[in-house]
Amino acid sequence: MIVRLRIFILLFVFTYNSFSQSKAFTKEDTLLGSNHAYRSWWDVKVYNLTVKPDYSSKTLIGNNKIEYSVLESSNLMQLDLQAPMMIDSVFYDDLKIKTFKKENNRWMLSLENQIKNSRHVLNVFFSGKPKAAKNPPWDGGWVWKKDSLGNPWMSVACQGNGPSIWYPCKDLQSDEPDSGCEINIITTDTLIGIGNGKLNDMFFYGDSVNSIKYTWNVTNPINNYNIIPYIGNYTYITDTFLGENGRNLLVNYFVLSYHKNKIKTHLKPQVEKMLKCFEHWFGPYPFYEDSYKIVEAPYLGMEHQSNVAYGNYYLNGYAGRDLSNTGWGLKWDFIVVHESGHEWFGNNITASDVADNWIHEGFTSYAEVLFTECEFGKEAGNDYCEGVKKSINNDIAIIGQYGVHKEGSGDMYNKGSQVVHMIRQVMNDDEKFRFLLREMNKIFYHKTVSSKELESFIIEKTGIDFTYLFNQYLRTTQIPILEYKIKNNKLSFRYTNCLNEFNMPVKIKTDIEILIKPTSQWQTIHLEKKTKTISLDRNVYVKLEKVK
Repeated sequence: MIVRLRIFILLFVFTYNSFSQSKAFTKEDTLLGSNHAYRSWWDVKVYNLTVKPDYSSKTLIGNNKIEYSVLESSNLMQLDLQAPMMIDSVFYDDLKIKTFKKENNRWMLSLENQIKNSRHVLNVFFSGKPKAAKNPPWDGGWVWKKDSLGNPWMSVACQGNGPSIWYPCKDLQSDEPDSGCEINIITTDTLIGIGNGKLNDMFFYGDSVNSIKYTWNVTNPINNYNIIPYIGNYTYITDTFLGENGRNLLVNYFVLSYHKNKIKTHLKPQVEKMLKCFEHWFGPYPFYEDSYKIVEAPYLGMEHQSNVAYGNYYLNGYAGRDLSNTGWGLKWDFIVVHESGHEWFGNNITASDVADNWIHEGFTSYAEVLFTECEFGKEAGNDYCEGVKKSINNDIAIIGQYGVHKEGSGDMYNKGSQVVHMIRQVMNDDEKFRFLLREMNKIFYHKTVSSKELESFIIEKTGIDFTYLFNQYLRTTQIPILEYKIKNNKLSFRYTNCLNEFNMPVKIKTDIEILIKPTSQWQTIHLEKKTKTISLDRNVYVKLEKVK
């Protein structure tokens, strides 16, 4: 067993305090996780990806035609493709490249005529036996299963491992293909191949009448890890949803053939409620041109853009469990709500570095709170938010290490949700809070963004300096303690176990509700009525402790 020592250090970065876990990273970590010299000079415009999986041998063959533009003149390009997958040949502007060098999980290409503002095409042919997923989607890879009728059922989940686990690409979250992608899936005529976006064409492929090629088109930018095929014995229902902007959104439900009745009894009602709620809070669905699709998958779920993976057994809750332990989490399907929420946070607004993936998970986890509120009222949402708070571990900071493909703590989900909830409490105006969420999806529409950029945006739009809140909860594991003591009808209070600048206002209750503004220094206020204890608003992530 290998034990990794995580060391926590206090860092001053530019104009604000930040905290980061430190460990020994390698050259390989940097080459995978940063936009270095072999990557920064070229910008992906389009992926045209073709894949043909073979179920019996668990292998793939395919090619990725990469259209890119040159930002700065250079000639050495890094492509990413993880072993044991192999690049067989590369064509540059239709001319075959004779030599290219493999270095671990990257492939180095020496190219000519890379002149600034020029545009070129690489056609990369690949093959091999990709890593099989051990526990998808967490430990990802290709999934080779059979449905209950014995039909092959295939897909892939690769967010954590990176899409280069199965196809050649620039495996970097900050560079999405700006003009979308085409995904071509070649399979037998007994199975259906489903990709992102809208179906453009399907036809018998090659010399065999037993092979069909399905062509799907995405017109919007898309995360590399979201480009996903599903192959199985599917049936489907096509529907539409009338969105708030008056446009009809194409909605498709793909399920295994024997689950068709589950579309109308389970999926459709929840999807329609989800879309209505999230368009209210976040703004119009970000990918009208590419449709919304939910596809039964051979694993629990993933947020694949316009192609949401669903494997929650047609149960409410998280595989039938209430993650909040409040009862509210069993009144809706967790995977429908959470993974669809990522269309706004994760797919529309994308963290430029995986270290900032709390942007994806924190806001989407808060979408669960808002959906509960949409369906059952504000206090139900607060109940749910309070319930999931108990699952926070505070092991490491939820912002990870930049430039080395290193996420922060899994607390990015529930603790990230608390950050969003506390922003709402401090704003104390739900309409302004809703406007903030909608403005985020408007200003950062189809963009990648850093946590620092998003934090600055929130501070600017609200007119409230949330620096203390972001630094405390995103960059440390300390949970502030509100210490208090009462003597002669005087209440004294201060924050401890926190950064010196932490000063979040909170509501307390004696016989009445009072808004106080604690700092790390003792303050005293007079109470109108005699009391021995106070209670703290449950909607903040602060501990309350009476001291002598």
